[in-house]
Amino acid sequence: MQSTPIWGKAEAGSAQQPFTYPLRREFVEPDWRRIPGYKDVTQAEWENSVWQRKNTVKNLKELKATLGALLPDDLAESLERDQRERATMSILVPPQMLNTMNFQDLWSDPVRRYMLPAFADRLTDWPNHPKASRDSLHEQDMWVVEGLTHRYPTKVLAEMLPTCPQYCGHCTRMDLVGNDVPQVSKHKFSIGPKERYEQMLEYLRRTPTVRDVVVSGGDIANLPIQQLEPFVSSLMDIPNIRDIRLASKGLMAIPQHFLQDSVLQGMERLAKKAIERGVDLALHTHVNNAAQLTPLVGKAVRKLLDMGFRDVRNQGVLLRGVNDSAQQLLDLCFTLLDHAKILPYYFYMCDMIPNSEHWRVSVAQAQKLQHDIMGYMPGFATPRIVCDVPFVGKRWVHQVAEYDRERGISYWTKNYRTGIELNDADALNRKYEYFDPIDSLPEAGQAWWREQTKAA
Repeated sequence: MQSTPIWGKAEAGSAQQPFTYPLRREFVEPDWRRIPGYKDVTQAEWENSVWQRKNTVKNLKELKATLGALLPDDLAESLERDQRERATMSILVPPQMLNTMNFQDLWSDPVRRYMLPAFADRLTDWPNHPKASRDSLHEQDMWVVEGLTHRYPTKVLAEMLPTCPQYCGHCTRMDLVGNDVPQVSKHKFSIGPKERYEQMLEYLRRTPTVRDVVVSGGDIANLPIQQLEPFVSSLMDIPNIRDIRLASKGLMAIPQHFLQDSVLQGMERLAKKAIERGVDLALHTHVNNAAQLTPLVGKAVRKLLDMGFRDVRNQGVLLRGVNDSAQQLLDLCFTLLDHAKILPYYFYMCDMIPNSEHWRVSVAQAQKLQHDIMGYMPGFATPRIVCDVPFVGKRWVHQVAEYDRERGISYWTKNYRTGIELNDADALNRKYEYFDPIDSLPEAGQAWWREQTKAA
């Protein structure tokens, strides 16, 4: 008679599960006093959003002053060179996010790798894909008014402002968001905020096919609640708008902002109105590694859920050296679910912006990761890994129509026209290309790309 296996325990010599629950990571606020620049900071100061913004690290000089001996000299030199020669975003890291880094091995730390990219992190042979572009998703081409992208038939993206509380090295909107850097002079809005917001609302009032608005930027955590609340409230007055998603990495990077009385009061008024109008109001954040989730993030999320937000969801990005293993993704997803009460939603493949090759993974790698995380989480909380294909939009990674793995070219189809293709009869008959990072290809594929580059 066979004995019944006890889950979580394995007999000597037997195989283990690839991933074992429960998590071993403690859900605690790391002690910020271990950082030299914060050694005398009180809890009241740490939990104050004004203090967090005032002490946000804005350049290498401030980073050195804050970290002291915790910042290796060779890493500091590499960060400086990266800002001069490769970075598409300037340095901007709030204390809250800096505190989630591992100072025992800062070179390898996943949060550091995408928030403070170093020149030595980048690829030597292929730092930049030949097909990379500044606005890789062509969002500005699809502006129906300045800052309002109408790509999908029923959904729009409202880019409210061009700043964030923090700047991520892999930012897909590096063409618009943040300060100029030596490699990139940023696009600037030409119309003032008040007029732009009214133009967005007027477009939506006269476009009844739109039901879903993503309010983003930049980051709404940088938009004063006195400006955000009336805009979102006005969206709810438009009968066809049924879903509103507020997009903020700041929920994770500076949760102190969302715990301010004025912000909580404004958000509560919006949640109440959404319920009255039958509108689903949600907040989407952007967490890429489990280390970035702390009790302060969970506290802010619970406030939003308690006041009536439909959901708080996570849209991460697959990044090499940050979350490109099933173990890292599952650690993150269970921490989101169990502790922060955030719903895992999407993991995007990193977009084809300049100098991003060392972060990107291939379609094949993304497909394997999707396979490897299935079956561990409840279905409603199992994130979809998607490729945001230029001129197409989000596609699950297994929806690829054709795939040349040698040259790293995948081909995708679509079932709708974007806002710039309404008169294009062939838009739905084409196959659209996406490109794997070249260093992930076999030698024959890399040789082919070298020839293409020479011929260009």
